[in-house]
Amino acid sequence: MDLVTNPRTVNLRQFKKQVVENKRKLKRFLTKLENDRPRGLDKITPVIEQEVWTEVDCLTCANCCKKMSPTFTKTDLVRISAHLNMTVDAFKEKWLFFDKKDKDWMNVKQPCQFLDIKTNMCGIYEVRPADCAGFPHLSKKKAVDYMHVHKQNIEYCPATYKMVEKMKAALSLVQISRAAR
Repeated sequence: MDLVTNPRTVNLRQFKKQVVENKRKLKRFLTKLENDRPRGLDKITPVIEQEVWTEVDCLTCANCCKKMSPTFTKTDLVRISAHLNMTVDAFKEKWLFFDKKDKDWMNVKQPCQFLDIKTNMCGIYEVRPADCAGFPHLSKKKAVDYMHVHKQNIEYCPATYKMVEKMKAALSLVQISRAAR
């Protein structure tokens, strides 16, 4: 896919450059949101999320699968190992490690063993971990409760990065309009 056929194509090189230039500002903004909890945030995040998905195609990116590891719940382990005709123990032994600090099962390697690098498609998409299915967690009922997640994800996910940029722009417009009254 190229930009002519898919205007939602992600340029990871350009994205990484933007992150280097703006990560601190965006993280400070998210911290401010956590601390000051602006009115109306939960109403604008679903609208902004829809905008983001018109601009980002995950299949042109898959940076989350290349650079991050989902956590695997007990339910995930049972579902995925059954799908692969393996026991849970065999699945864990082959593909995962236990992170003692966070008490989570995580991928041993990156990119994810189930990512097809050529197509950026998941080989277990229909049974993927809940963490993957919910990623990047852009609009939740209480948006402010996910600011810590967005702080981490802006470095890896162009959709999260765009979401935070758009939130910042939208909230500054709200402040300007309130000040004008």
